[in-house]
Amino acid sequence: MALRPRYRETEEEDINVTPMLDVVFIMLIFFIVTASFTKETGIDVNRPSASTAEVKEQGNILVAITNDGEIWIDKRRVDPRALQANIERLHAENPKGSVVIQADTDSKNGLLVAVMDAARAAGIDNISLAAQPK
Repeated sequence: MALRPRYRETEEEDINVTPMLDVVFIMLIFFIVTASFTKETGIDVNRPSASTAEVKEQGNILVAITNDGEIWIDKRRVDPRALQANIERLHAENPKGSVVIQADTDSKNGLLVAVMDAARAAGIDNISLAAQPK
């Protein structure tokens, strides 16, 4: 007659996964905090070149003007009448942010002035025009 080991049915062996979950969440928070998010306008424009162009690290509100007269912010087309409201919303998210206008070489000057006027009406004085260095 063979003897079988007796196991108590009330005791179960569990693997404690709490420390592993803690490590995973800490790593997730680390990657989110250290990730650099690049803002884009959503459309490529042919920027004019300038010999006095300076490299700016990052503008917080990027506005693109195409040669067709379209205005793009955050990968979506914006109606010129709603431009000031969109800039105000983005400025409320980051009050220290600046506006960088990426106007196409063939875009209308009047539309550029309208975008600058909307940014100033939204309370932003730090406005830059994007150009490519020569």
